[in-house]
Amino acid sequence: MKQYPVAVRLASAAGAVVVLAMAAYVGWAREPRTFRLPPPLQAGLNDIKLMASGIGGAPPEAFFAMGKPYEAGSFELSQGKRLYSWFGCAACHGDGQGGKGPSFIDGWWLYGPGLVSIVASIRDGRPHGMPAFRDKMTADEIWQLAGYIKSLGAYSAHLSAPGRNDDKSPIPAENRAPAEILFDPGPTPHHPDQGPTP
Repeated sequence: MKQYPVAVRLASAAGAVVVLAMAAYVGWAREPRTFRLPPPLQAGLNDIKLMASGIGGAPPEAFFAMGKPYEAGSFELSQGKRLYSWFGCAACHGDGQGGKGPSFIDGWWLYGPGLVSIVASIRDGRPHGMPAFRDKMTADEIWQLAGYIKSLGAYSAHLSAPGRNDDKSPIPAENRAPAEILFDPGPTPHHPDQGPTP
């Protein structure tokens, strides 16, 4: 067996350590995860400013301070997908195509497609059957679920996506803009009971 000089063995060991350190850094820096928000941030996420009509509004300062993770973070979207299943959202909304509750991918949002409107709908409930989840979920979970629901009704593709389903789904993956693919505006330019197209 051939023996390599000590300098060559040390150089290859140092190279291996550098490669492992770089791999660990890339894995860590890829997308940082926060598993539990500090209480001040949790409280700050509840400070949304809705318009008087209850449709649309401004996100809280905490949302911007965190870097808007609920719309583009794969971890946050995966958590939202898990919550969608856990809290039985599919019982009314199906896989996003609707049922007893409205569809998320038909292109029409009764209370607006903005993340703040979706958060308000989940947190406070809406007339005609949407229950309030204010006392059942944390503010962080409500925002995660809202981010996932917004991804279901997306009109533009995103790089981030939640974990994939193992079963067949009639709709495209959440990061493939299912609303844009499946939305059929029909022969009329607007939906008569919900205003003009988005």
